[in-house]
Amino acid sequence: MKRHMSEMRKITAFLPADLLAHAQANTGVGVTETLRAALEGLNRAAWYRKVLALEGKVAVDVDLEALREDREFDEAGDIVS
Repeated sequence: MKRHMSEMRKITAFLPADLLAHAQANTGVGVTETLRAALEGLNRAAWYRKVLALEGKVAVDVDLEALREDREFDEAGDIVS
C-alpha cells in the first residue's frame, strides 16, 4: 500500500540480520517496505489496544435485526428501497 508521506527520514538502523531476513521473507518485499510495514503494524496494534480499552464504555444503540435483514443493491452499490 503506497501512502503519501509529507516528510521522509533516512535512517541508519543496526538490526540482527536473521531478524530482518525473516521479516523480509514474511513480507516478500525489500528492507524499506518491510520496516514500513512493521512500523505500521505497531501503530495499528496501539490503535487496537485503545479501541479495546473502550469496551463497555461506549453506549451503542444498534438494531441488530435490522442490520441482519437482506437488502437489495443497484449497479452502483446503493441500497434499493
